[in-house]
Amino acid sequence: MLMLQSFFILHVGFFVDILQSIIMGIVEGFTEFLPVSSTGHMIIVGDWLGVKQDNFIKAYEIIIQFAAILAVVLNYKEKFSPKKIDLWMKLAVAFFPLGLVGFIFAKQVKELFSIEIVAIMFIIGGVIFLMVEKYYKPKEHFIDDVEKVSYKQAFWIGIAQIFALIPGTSRAGSTIIGAMLVGLTRKASAEFSFLLAFPVMCATTGYDIVKHRHELFTDTNFTVLAIGFVVSFIVAYGTIKLFLQFLQKFTFVSFGIYRIIFGVALLAYYAQ
Repeated sequence: MLMLQSFFILHVGFFVDILQSIIMGIVEGFTEFLPVSSTGHMIIVGDWLGVKQDNFIKAYEIIIQFAAILAVVLNYKEKFSPKKIDLWMKLAVAFFPLGLVGFIFAKQVKELFSIEIVAIMFIIGGVIFLMVEKYYKPKEHFIDDVEKVSYKQAFWIGIAQIFALIPGTSRAGSTIIGAMLVGLTRKASAEFSFLLAFPVMCATTGYDIVKHRHELFTDTNFTVLAIGFVVSFIVAYGTIKLFLQFLQKFTFVSFGIYRIIFGVALLAYYAQ
Protein backbone atom coordinates (compact mmCIF):
# COMPACT_ATOMS: atom_id res chain seq x y z
CA MET A 1 0.00 0.00 0.00
CA LEU A 2 2.81 2.38 0.89
CA MET A 3 4.56 1.61 -2.41
CA LEU A 4 1.33 2.30 -4.32
CA GLN A 5 0.88 5.64 -2.58
CA SER A 6 4.49 6.59 -3.33
CA PHE A 7 4.02 5.61 -6.99
CA PHE A 8 0.84 7.70 -7.23
CA ILE A 9 2.41 10.77 -5.60
CA LEU A 10 5.48 10.50 -7.81
CA HIS A 11 3.48 10.33 -11.04
CA VAL A 12 1.00 13.03 -10.05
CA GLY A 13 3.94 15.28 -9.21
CA PHE A 14 5.52 14.52 -12.58
CA PHE A 15 2.24 15.34 -14.37
CA VAL A 16 2.02 18.66 -12.52
CA ASP A 17 5.61 19.47 -13.50
CA ILE A 18 4.80 18.73 -17.17
CA LEU A 19 1.65 20.87 -17.07
CA GLN A 20 3.53 23.75 -15.47
CA SER A 21 6.25 23.38 -18.10
CA ILE A 22 3.69 23.62 -20.92
CA ILE A 23 1.98 26.67 -19.42
CA MET A 24 5.22 28.53 -18.83
CA GLY A 25 6.47 27.56 -22.29
CA ILE A 26 3.34 29.06 -23.84
CA VAL A 27 3.65 32.24 -21.79
CA GLU A 28 7.32 32.68 -22.68
CA GLY A 29 6.85 31.94 -26.38
CA PHE A 30 3.91 34.32 -26.66
CA THR A 31 5.34 37.25 -24.68
CA GLU A 32 9.07 37.23 -25.53
CA PHE A 33 8.64 39.32 -28.68
CA LEU A 34 5.63 41.38 -27.67
CA PRO A 35 6.14 44.68 -25.80
CA VAL A 36 4.55 43.34 -22.63
CA SER A 37 7.55 41.99 -20.67
CA SER A 38 8.05 38.25 -20.90
CA THR A 39 10.03 38.30 -17.64
CA GLY A 40 7.19 40.10 -15.87
CA HIS A 41 4.65 37.57 -17.10
CA MET A 42 6.91 34.66 -16.17
CA ILE A 43 7.27 36.01 -12.62
CA ILE A 44 3.51 36.43 -12.26
CA VAL A 45 2.55 33.10 -13.83
CA GLY A 46 5.22 31.27 -11.83
CA ASP A 47 3.86 32.84 -8.66
CA TRP A 48 0.28 31.86 -9.52
CA LEU A 49 1.36 28.30 -10.31
CA GLY A 50 3.26 28.09 -7.05
CA VAL A 51 6.51 27.35 -8.83
CA LYS A 52 9.40 27.51 -6.39
CA GLN A 53 12.17 29.78 -7.65
CA ASP A 54 15.05 27.37 -7.12
CA ASN A 55 18.17 27.13 -9.27
CA PHE A 56 16.63 24.71 -11.76
CA ILE A 57 13.55 26.85 -12.35
CA LYS A 58 15.69 29.93 -12.92
CA ALA A 59 17.79 28.01 -15.42
CA TYR A 60 14.65 26.48 -17.00
CA GLU A 61 13.22 29.94 -17.64
CA ILE A 62 16.40 30.96 -19.43
CA ILE A 63 16.35 27.81 -21.57
CA ILE A 64 12.78 28.35 -22.77
CA GLN A 65 13.71 31.96 -23.51
CA PHE A 66 16.49 30.61 -25.69
CA ALA A 67 13.96 28.33 -27.42
CA ALA A 68 11.94 31.42 -28.27
CA ILE A 69 15.05 33.10 -29.66
CA LEU A 70 15.67 30.13 -31.96
CA ALA A 71 12.31 30.94 -33.52
CA VAL A 72 13.93 34.16 -34.74
CA VAL A 73 16.60 32.13 -36.54
CA LEU A 74 13.95 30.13 -38.36
CA ASN A 75 11.86 33.18 -39.24
CA TYR A 76 14.87 35.23 -40.38
CA LYS A 77 17.28 32.54 -41.56
CA GLU A 78 18.33 34.70 -44.52
CA LYS A 79 19.72 37.26 -42.06
CA PHE A 80 22.00 34.68 -40.45
CA SER A 81 24.59 34.75 -43.19
CA PRO A 82 28.18 36.05 -43.56
CA LYS A 83 26.79 38.36 -46.23
CA LYS A 84 24.84 40.20 -43.51
CA ILE A 85 27.92 41.04 -41.44
CA ASP A 86 27.13 44.78 -41.54
CA LEU A 87 23.70 44.17 -40.02
CA TRP A 88 25.22 42.06 -37.23
CA MET A 89 27.85 44.68 -36.53
CA LYS A 90 25.03 47.15 -35.96
CA LEU A 91 23.24 44.66 -33.72
CA ALA A 92 26.49 44.25 -31.78
CA VAL A 93 26.60 48.03 -31.28
CA ALA A 94 23.00 47.95 -30.04
CA PHE A 95 23.77 45.06 -27.69
CA PHE A 96 26.86 46.66 -26.13
CA PRO A 97 25.14 49.19 -23.77
CA LEU A 98 22.91 46.52 -22.22
CA GLY A 99 25.76 44.03 -21.98
CA LEU A 100 28.01 46.53 -20.23
CA VAL A 101 25.45 47.90 -17.77
CA GLY A 102 23.99 44.46 -17.10
CA PHE A 103 27.43 43.04 -16.32
CA ILE A 104 28.44 45.88 -14.00
CA PHE A 105 25.15 46.06 -12.11
CA ALA A 106 24.07 42.38 -12.26
CA LYS A 107 23.63 42.12 -8.48
CA GLN A 108 21.59 45.33 -8.24
CA VAL A 109 19.37 44.24 -11.14
CA LYS A 110 18.53 40.92 -9.45
CA GLU A 111 17.51 42.80 -6.30
CA LEU A 112 14.89 44.74 -8.29
CA PHE A 113 12.74 41.68 -8.95
CA SER A 114 9.40 42.01 -7.14
CA ILE A 115 5.71 41.96 -8.05
CA GLU A 116 5.31 45.64 -7.13
CA ILE A 117 8.12 46.82 -9.40
CA VAL A 118 6.84 44.64 -12.26
CA ALA A 119 3.35 46.11 -11.90
CA ILE A 120 4.59 49.71 -11.74
CA MET A 121 6.80 49.26 -14.80
CA PHE A 122 3.90 47.71 -16.68
CA ILE A 123 1.92 50.88 -16.07
CA ILE A 124 4.78 53.27 -16.86
CA GLY A 125 5.58 51.37 -20.04
CA GLY A 126 1.95 51.46 -21.10
CA VAL A 127 1.76 55.24 -20.61
CA ILE A 128 4.96 55.70 -22.63
CA PHE A 129 3.57 53.62 -25.50
CA LEU A 130 0.39 55.72 -25.57
CA MET A 131 2.39 58.95 -25.52
CA VAL A 132 4.75 57.83 -28.29
CA GLU A 133 1.89 56.62 -30.47
CA LYS A 134 0.08 59.93 -29.98
CA TYR A 135 2.93 61.87 -31.59
CA TYR A 136 4.40 59.18 -33.86
CA LYS A 137 3.87 60.14 -37.49
CA PRO A 138 5.69 57.83 -39.96
CA LYS A 139 7.36 59.81 -42.74
CA GLU A 140 8.77 58.88 -46.13
CA HIS A 141 12.36 58.92 -44.89
CA PHE A 142 11.59 56.52 -42.02
CA ILE A 143 13.51 53.26 -42.32
CA ASP A 144 11.45 50.19 -43.20
CA ASP A 145 14.39 47.80 -43.71
CA VAL A 146 16.50 46.73 -40.70
CA GLU A 147 19.60 46.50 -42.91
CA LYS A 148 19.40 50.24 -43.56
CA VAL A 149 19.60 51.16 -39.88
CA SER A 150 22.65 53.34 -39.21
CA TYR A 151 25.24 52.67 -36.53
CA LYS A 152 24.11 55.79 -34.71
CA GLN A 153 20.50 54.63 -34.69
CA ALA A 154 21.58 51.17 -33.53
CA PHE A 155 23.49 52.72 -30.64
CA TRP A 156 20.51 54.77 -29.45
CA ILE A 157 18.26 51.72 -29.68
CA GLY A 158 20.83 49.98 -27.49
CA ILE A 159 20.65 52.81 -24.97
CA ALA A 160 16.86 52.42 -24.86
CA GLN A 161 17.28 48.69 -24.27
CA ILE A 162 19.09 49.37 -20.98
CA PHE A 163 15.72 50.16 -19.39
CA ALA A 164 14.77 46.51 -19.98
CA LEU A 165 16.97 45.62 -17.01
CA ILE A 166 14.13 46.86 -14.80
CA PRO A 167 11.64 43.96 -14.37
CA GLY A 168 8.34 44.61 -16.11
CA THR A 169 9.76 47.12 -18.59
CA SER A 170 10.04 44.65 -21.51
CA ARG A 171 13.14 44.25 -23.65
CA ALA A 172 11.00 44.20 -26.78
CA GLY A 173 9.06 47.25 -25.61
CA SER A 174 12.11 49.36 -24.82
CA THR A 175 13.87 48.53 -28.09
CA ILE A 176 10.74 49.11 -30.16
CA ILE A 177 10.16 52.49 -28.54
CA GLY A 178 13.81 53.40 -29.04
CA ALA A 179 13.66 52.36 -32.70
CA MET A 180 10.48 54.33 -33.36
CA LEU A 181 11.98 57.44 -31.76
CA VAL A 182 15.08 57.32 -34.00
CA GLY A 183 13.11 56.98 -37.22
CA LEU A 184 12.16 53.36 -37.89
CA THR A 185 8.70 52.24 -38.98
CA ARG A 186 6.70 50.08 -36.61
CA LYS A 187 7.49 46.97 -38.67
CA ALA A 188 11.23 47.70 -38.82
CA SER A 189 11.25 48.52 -35.11
CA ALA A 190 9.72 45.14 -34.29
CA GLU A 191 12.06 43.25 -36.62
CA PHE A 192 15.16 44.98 -35.26
CA SER A 193 13.95 44.05 -31.78
CA PHE A 194 13.53 40.41 -32.86
CA LEU A 195 17.07 40.22 -34.22
CA LEU A 196 18.57 42.11 -31.29
CA ALA A 197 17.05 39.50 -28.97
CA PHE A 198 19.41 36.90 -30.43
CA PRO A 199 22.75 38.25 -29.08
CA VAL A 200 21.09 39.37 -25.85
CA MET A 201 19.60 35.99 -25.06
CA CYS A 202 22.61 34.02 -26.33
CA ALA A 203 24.77 35.89 -23.84
CA THR A 204 22.25 35.46 -21.01
CA THR A 205 21.61 31.80 -21.78
CA GLY A 206 25.29 30.96 -22.12
CA TYR A 207 26.00 32.47 -18.71
CA ASP A 208 23.12 30.69 -17.03
CA ILE A 209 23.89 27.33 -18.61
CA VAL A 210 27.37 27.50 -17.12
CA LYS A 211 26.05 28.76 -13.78
CA HIS A 212 23.26 26.17 -13.48
CA ARG A 213 24.79 23.29 -15.45
CA HIS A 214 24.35 20.84 -12.56
CA GLU A 215 20.61 21.57 -12.30
CA LEU A 216 20.06 21.54 -16.07
CA PHE A 217 21.69 18.33 -17.17
CA THR A 218 20.09 15.71 -14.96
CA ASP A 219 17.87 12.83 -16.06
CA THR A 220 15.06 13.84 -13.73
CA ASN A 221 14.77 17.31 -15.26
CA PHE A 222 15.34 16.54 -18.94
CA THR A 223 11.75 15.71 -19.92
CA VAL A 224 10.31 18.83 -18.27
CA LEU A 225 13.01 20.96 -19.84
CA ALA A 226 12.54 19.47 -23.31
CA ILE A 227 8.75 19.94 -23.30
CA GLY A 228 9.03 23.57 -22.22
CA PHE A 229 11.68 24.16 -24.88
CA VAL A 230 9.56 22.73 -27.72
CA VAL A 231 6.36 24.50 -26.63
CA SER A 232 8.14 27.85 -26.29
CA PHE A 233 9.75 27.47 -29.72
CA ILE A 234 6.49 26.64 -31.52
CA VAL A 235 4.48 29.40 -29.85
CA ALA A 236 7.23 32.00 -30.41
CA TYR A 237 7.52 31.10 -34.09
CA GLY A 238 3.81 31.66 -34.65
CA THR A 239 3.73 34.81 -32.51
CA ILE A 240 6.43 36.53 -34.61
CA LYS A 241 4.45 35.99 -37.80
CA LEU A 242 1.14 37.08 -36.28
CA PHE A 243 2.72 40.14 -34.64
CA LEU A 244 4.06 41.43 -37.96
CA GLN A 245 0.67 40.91 -39.59
CA PHE A 246 -0.94 42.80 -36.71
CA LEU A 247 1.40 45.79 -37.23
CA GLN A 248 0.37 46.08 -40.87
CA LYS A 249 -3.08 47.20 -39.72
CA PHE A 250 -2.75 48.43 -36.15
CA THR A 251 -0.53 50.48 -33.83
CA PHE A 252 0.92 49.74 -30.39
CA VAL A 253 -1.94 51.53 -28.61
CA SER A 254 -3.63 48.27 -27.63
CA PHE A 255 -0.41 47.09 -26.00
CA GLY A 256 -0.16 50.34 -24.05
CA ILE A 257 -3.72 49.92 -22.77
CA TYR A 258 -3.12 46.26 -21.90
CA ARG A 259 0.02 47.11 -19.95
CA ILE A 260 -1.79 49.73 -17.86
CA ILE A 261 -4.78 47.49 -17.12
CA PHE A 262 -2.55 44.51 -16.29
CA GLY A 263 -0.30 46.63 -14.05
CA VAL A 264 -3.23 48.12 -12.12
CA ALA A 265 -4.79 44.67 -11.74
CA LEU A 266 -1.55 43.30 -10.33
CA LEU A 267 -1.24 46.11 -7.80
CA ALA A 268 -4.84 45.59 -6.72
CA TYR A 269 -4.52 41.80 -6.50
CA TYR A 270 -1.31 41.74 -4.47
CA ALA A 271 -2.42 44.62 -2.25
CA GLN A 272 -5.12 42.38 -0.74
